[in-house]
Amino acid sequence: MLSRRHLLVSAAAATVMPAGLARAADKPKEIRIDWATYNPVSMVLKDKGLLEKEFEKDGIGIRWVQSLGSNKALEFLNAGSIDFGSTAGSAALLGRINGNPIKSIYVFSRPEWTALVTRKDTPINKIEDLKGKRVAVTRGTDPHIFLVRALLGAGLSEKDITPVLLQHADGKTALIRGDVDAWAGLDPMMAQAEIEDGAKLFFRKADANTWGILNVREQFLKDYPQIAQRLLATYEEARKYSLSHYDELKQALVTATRLPDVVADKQLKERTDLSYGRIGAPQRESILAAGLALQQAGVIDAKVDVKAALDSLIDDGVPLPTN
Repeated sequence: MLSRRHLLVSAAAATVMPAGLARAADKPKEIRIDWATYNPVSMVLKDKGLLEKEFEKDGIGIRWVQSLGSNKALEFLNAGSIDFGSTAGSAALLGRINGNPIKSIYVFSRPEWTALVTRKDTPINKIEDLKGKRVAVTRGTDPHIFLVRALLGAGLSEKDITPVLLQHADGKTALIRGDVDAWAGLDPMMAQAEIEDGAKLFFRKADANTWGILNVREQFLKDYPQIAQRLLATYEEARKYSLSHYDELKQALVTATRLPDVVADKQLKERTDLSYGRIGAPQRESILAAGLALQQAGVIDAKVDVKAALDSLIDDGVPLPTN
């Protein structure tokens, strides 16, 4: 039979243990975060080791994972392979509607990173010319959503074309090789196709490109709100540094992609605006417009409350530095 003293000690241990576990959970062992060529700030952040310096004193490691597109970043987030991932705003909304437990908390760019592209030797000059044609596209990304909205605006749908599902870089290769007639492009591959292969951007609409958004796993944000705040402050430092150190920003992209300077300049100087960091009303409006268009096109079920889904996606409560 257990003594009264033994029972009291056991009860005390039981009450202390959860607190100890809670303290251990105040910080993760590592932060897993993506970098992507469509997110230039992420490359500066990685190259300068800013996160490593910020969290070194806490004993928190940083693990970098490359995302090749919004679809891959969303896959990694959903699987718990990364804690923070870079996507287009519209792609994040689709992910959230499809059950991906993420929050959009930061803006890394306002890009015109997608357009519809064809070779210089094709007769394709407008959206209507895509009818019956093979079009390379990466599902679940801003280029895919851009294509759907463009078709909708011309009274067409994906049923009027033959989508060829390829990751972005492979889509560009398929276009240049002649395997497809058009491609829903993404920079920097799109800029490369323009400069090196004479590809033409036959349909552009800058405001239909949704914002470059940093997302976090919802559980990570709940467990480590202070860590998330410090990470965003460091991201903001990298964004501001990128604005004032263009040569280093370009070098990060050139090093990662091995593309010529002229290609990097086209992406960064002509089609990338890094003036924004805080997420808010402009992003909500852009992403909502994309979501409603996708619902009209049948990509999002008619029963879905797109506005409510957007409200559950965006969290503007993680503070950024004010200076």
